Amino acid sequence: MNTDANVPRTTRADVRVGRVAVLTAPMRTRLERTVVREPSAGEVRVLLEGCGVCASNLAVWEGRPWFEYPREPGSPGHEGWGIVDAVGDDVKDISTGSRVAFISAHAYAEYDFAPRGAVVPLPRELDELPFPGEPLGCVMNIFERARITAGERVAIVGAGFLGLLLTQLAAAVGAHVVVLSRRAYALGVARRVGAIETLSMSDPSQARALALAMSDGRGYECVIEAIGVQQALDLASALAAEHGRLVIAGYHQDGLRQVDMQQWNWRALDVINAHERSLERCVGGIERAVAAVLGGQLDPFALFTHALSLAHLDRAFELARERPHGFVKAIVHSGARS
Repeated sequence: MNTDANVPRTTRADVRVGRVAVLTAPMRTRLERTVVREPSAGEVRVLLEGCGVCASNLAVWEGRPWFEYPREPGSPGHEGWGIVDAVGDDVKDISTGSRVAFISAHAYAEYDFAPRGAVVPLPRELDELPFPGEPLGCVMNIFERARITAGERVAIVGAGFLGLLLTQLAAAVGAHVVVLSRRAYALGVARRVGAIETLSMSDPSQARALALAMSDGRGYECVIEAIGVQQALDLASALAAEHGRLVIAGYHQDGLRQVDMQQWNWRALDVINAHERSLERCVGGIERAVAAVLGGQLDPFALFTHALSLAHLDRAFELARERPHGFVKAIVHSGARS
């Protein structure tokens, strides 16, 4: 990998040069220099401070038969935040120097572009704090779709970044939250952010029995599956109470899934796919995340456990795959303020 951190931002007065990460082959990224264009009409150009590393990126980084390489420069980074350094001629309501989070697909870079409608200004109270808006917006949208209320029994299967933030939000409204995970460290974090009980998933059958016993055998009014594998979906289904809500928040991308429709039908479950696809919903989620952070209901910052430079993107992916003790989420610093 090219780790030259001293690439000049300009080579002439009218030419701006930046760095961008290119996934050239499975598990191999390279930094390249690129001439940075001006924003088009309706666009905002962002000098990135950083980008979160999403677990959904792992399949692309590891390689699958259906992916082609090299990938587009900057992809699959989609959790960027930074400083607006140029706007299209018709963008009037945001100015250069504004700090923003935004929705894009090429944020493993020093510069990225987004339509104005995909950009969320960040208040000064968040200055100097990392803010990967896309996953925080996802958390808020999942929580809204889950319709969790005070006093409900809630089981969260998975204690990654999403699961832990959903634990925070559910506990904040007065729900009784049980969290299940294979990782002892993650279960400890879950207890610190509001879970009343945690269970190891090392033995799924035992975890199921213990979790159901905690609910007096009735199951949970809301169960959130936040891992994205068949086993987690099976366990979440088994924990849902009659007329309960089964919320699928895990990203299932490695093939077909099987479900026990007799079980779902017998319990009259509401099955909720909590993945959003419209830009308006994603941006609205980021805006609600900003409000929740300012209001004290959401505190993601201690969960950004590993920060690396863009030059070490491969290592950030390795951490996301290996999830060593102490790991929750990695971010990579790109340019501004790094």
